[in-house]
Amino acid sequence: MTDTLLPNGITDSGGDGSYFKKGCNPFAATGRSKLQNRRATVNQQIIKQMRMRAGAENLLKATSNNKVKEMVLLELSYVNSNLQLLMGQLEGLNSSVEVYQNTQETANIPLIALGLKETKDIDFSTFFKDFILEHYSEDGKCFEDAIAELMDLRQACRTPSRDEAGVELMAKYSSHLPLMESRFFSPSRQTGIFFTWYDSFTGVPVCQQNLSLEKASILFNMAALYSQIGTRSDRQTIVGLEEAISSFQKAAGILNHLKETFTHTPSYDMSPAMLSMLIRMMLAQAQECLFEKTALPGIRNHFNSLMKMAQEAAKVSEIYDQVHQSMIQTPIKDNVPFFWSTMSQVKTNHYRSMAHYFVASALLDHQLGLSDDEDQQEKTLSQVYDRLPEGHSPLDILKKKDERERVGKAHIRRAILGHEEALRVYSLCHHLNKLQVLQDILRASLQRSLNKSGENEDDEDFSDYTEAPDIISKTEHRAEMEFPATTKGPLSVFSAKQRWTAPRTIQLHPEDRDLGFTLKGESPVHVVSLDPLCPAAAEGLKEGDYIVAVGDTDSKWMAVSDVMRLLKDVNEEGVAIQVVSVMDSNPQMPTKSATFCGNLPKTYSMICLAYDDDDKNPKSRKVTKKSSFLNFGLKNRLKSASTLSLPTADHSGALPWNKPCPTFPSSSSYNHNDSALY
Repeated sequence: MTDTLLPNGITDSGGDGSYFKKGCNPFAATGRSKLQNRRATVNQQIIKQMRMRAGAENLLKATSNNKVKEMVLLELSYVNSNLQLLMGQLEGLNSSVEVYQNTQETANIPLIALGLKETKDIDFSTFFKDFILEHYSEDGKCFEDAIAELMDLRQACRTPSRDEAGVELMAKYSSHLPLMESRFFSPSRQTGIFFTWYDSFTGVPVCQQNLSLEKASILFNMAALYSQIGTRSDRQTIVGLEEAISSFQKAAGILNHLKETFTHTPSYDMSPAMLSMLIRMMLAQAQECLFEKTALPGIRNHFNSLMKMAQEAAKVSEIYDQVHQSMIQTPIKDNVPFFWSTMSQVKTNHYRSMAHYFVASALLDHQLGLSDDEDQQEKTLSQVYDRLPEGHSPLDILKKKDERERVGKAHIRRAILGHEEALRVYSLCHHLNKLQVLQDILRASLQRSLNKSGENEDDEDFSDYTEAPDIISKTEHRAEMEFPATTKGPLSVFSAKQRWTAPRTIQLHPEDRDLGFTLKGESPVHVVSLDPLCPAAAEGLKEGDYIVAVGDTDSKWMAVSDVMRLLKDVNEEGVAIQVVSVMDSNPQMPTKSATFCGNLPKTYSMICLAYDDDDKNPKSRKVTKKSSFLNFGLKNRLKSASTLSLPTADHSGALPWNKPCPTFPSSSSYNHNDSALY
């Protein structure tokens, strides 16, 4: 996964990948790469079948020949059958969670990772160079290297490494999208560039000409990458668990940002209902890791500790039950893999049974002694139950041995029933049956409960119908969404939204060191208070003109003080400045964007990351050299008592690794030295 993807066919002569590292080699023989390549192949086959179906349906509408209709209907049945098979293959790929797990750790229940959305290659070069020449009056060939670097960056984002570098890579491209939109994507004209992304659950392609789909899809893939980092963490170490917790919380935060910002995305995997379910699933997995972190050092075989862990396990079960309920709602259940809903149901039963086991252990293994704090245990027990069996009180259960054993045995019976139900649900999904480690953990948990029941079994148990009450869920460490810093690009005055005149040359001849006008603004500076009788006005200077050059010095990003410094030492011959003017125009603003979904044209109203046109210009920065219109040099600023343990299938572990995952680069991370374009 450390192979490099070199730009535009460049070969690494050294063979050591020293050119630069961006994305992983898409042809690398790793499990994750193979899975992603299979996903891309299935997506291509799905779009082919959907085109065939669309053509057959159009022919069926157009023809009146009964024989042709019969042939078309037969062809449609074949196409629909192939589509069902392809959808099944895609569901199988989404169910292949084993490739995302830590290869050296097989002692924990597997977690679910999101697969990356697939996209098509895009060539920006022709359109960008033409736009630079037409809109900014500069030679687009001068920016071929910068455009090629942007295309290479997007290509590398298709195969990011599953680590900090991969997240930085995608955050870097995401941070450039608002800048690209401001500079090149005018709301009054079509670009001719189509962004195509495939739905990660259905494989249906969605195509748009604006950047809304591109922004949303990159955010989705960043969340997916965080989920993959979380699943590959070593959960047999505290460091690995902390990394998993942080990764899942960040994945939930990005998905929530995506849900709140892009409310009408036509791709179903980014619909509000689907995103809400995915957020719950990420938080549930973070909560599960928090529970494992609490239990990793060992659970003290003490009354209060066992009751605390019972409530923690009940909390995990409660959250997974909410995830399962959201997965079985229409229309989510028609698109979510059956593996996912089954896994959430298994974990709901497993952790609920574990909670009952802990309560049973606390009641059966610990009697109220003279040295115990009676009030504290009574308070603890009363907080565990929402209701008690009729005729019972917490103090009665604690003091009376028979009552204590009766309630404890009722809990162990519920634990056994829950573990058996988890194994039954596990057997219903053939994709789940491939996870042998999950089956081993479920069976070990059931056997532990059976052993506890056998230790306290007597003849009267057959006539005991006491029902164990439900356990109130409670946690001291609740999983919360982490909100990375959003990527709001710098709003330059020189953008695609403005129409500009070509640069005009004005010859300045100061009279008694008076230019006849005043400059204002941070960067770029513009002309105010122009004397209509001054020589500059006679040369064609107007109020509101922006000064883009003084002599041979580019001044687009200079502050007033810097420009005045260039003008104050002008001799009698004067100096030539270049200015541009904003052209008055009120083009019709399209409120909708054409979208092609599954080869069928649809129209969706898009709400995207909007800029505030009232924002102030970026702070003044002195430019020392000419740089490209997109600067890719983003700075990384973010850089004593016996114990119980959870049942596992294996106790092998790996060396911990923990690197902080970077968040979105903030607006301050942008480099504004874009002096070559305005």
